[in-house]
Amino acid sequence: MLLEFNEKGIYCAKADVYIDPWKPVKRALITHAHADHSRWGNDYYLAHQLSVPIIQHRLGNDIKIEGVEYGVARTINGVKFSFHPAGHIIGSSQIRVEYKGEVWVVSGDYKLEDDGFSTPYESVKCHTFITECTFGLPVFKWKEQKEVFAEINAWWNKNKEEGKATILTGYSLGKAQRLLQGIDPSIGKIYTHGAIENTNEVIRKIGVKLNPTEYVDPDAKKVDYKGSLIIAPPSALGTSWQKKFRPYEVGIASGWMAMRGPRRRRAVDRGFILSDHADWDGLNKAIKASGCERVITTHGYTSIFTQWLNEQGYDARVENTDFEGELGEVNETINDSES
Repeated sequence: MLLEFNEKGIYCAKADVYIDPWKPVKRALITHAHADHSRWGNDYYLAHQLSVPIIQHRLGNDIKIEGVEYGVARTINGVKFSFHPAGHIIGSSQIRVEYKGEVWVVSGDYKLEDDGFSTPYESVKCHTFITECTFGLPVFKWKEQKEVFAEINAWWNKNKEEGKATILTGYSLGKAQRLLQGIDPSIGKIYTHGAIENTNEVIRKIGVKLNPTEYVDPDAKKVDYKGSLIIAPPSALGTSWQKKFRPYEVGIASGWMAMRGPRRRRAVDRGFILSDHADWDGLNKAIKASGCERVITTHGYTSIFTQWLNEQGYDARVENTDFEGELGEVNETINDSES
């Protein structure tokens, strides 16, 4: 087997490297900068160049990390590795692994819709495709994002007319910037939670343009937030930080909003179905386009989706990992100093 799964992660024994390891290793190839795929403690990291400053922001500038461009091959002990766009967030990659004509692709997390911000997904031919299936159920089918943003803008405008602030939540890295770029900034002023603004600053420094934002200073007095949009991580909800924006309405942008339960549990006013992961159709389309014969599912609705793939004629199986998919949006932890 060119790649195997062990207690530390996805391992290539021939090259002695891991892909997205969940325990510390000597050499790690990283698909993207989210915390469940890029973890502290590895001796060496290799990632797409746009992920490098973000990973350093999260894990510290003292880590040993190297960046690589999309499509540029790196050969390690005869095994050829290359990074290809995954469309998930900025810098996200699929990792192609080739040895003696055998090709595997590790998808990381991905989506097929071009969000206008991340480098769009690129199909990579392979024999074996290791895929996420965060939303691997037929119930998950996304609208085009322009429709979702039309709904968000209409809701924000309504709140402004009613003299309310609008709080919209999304993961600090990826979803928050997608929201920022997709909304209509002419409606009103845009504020961001500290965790998001810190990430925005890192992204701006690497030359990526974002709509103007203002950091919510927790110590500021008598700020009038009426009519404004506040973008915050989901875990900011229900905290004292939220109270300063009264009166307000709250919305969550997540693929999980396709199910009633998560929205009800979070006690929000609006749920917008917007995910940085592939939906049911996207997963199937990506797998078919890869031309693969074998599929390994790593996180999400693995059992159901794997059964479906086997029924379609693929040689499919499940491997357990520590990846979270979009559950990270719900479980995201905020540093107290940023709240």
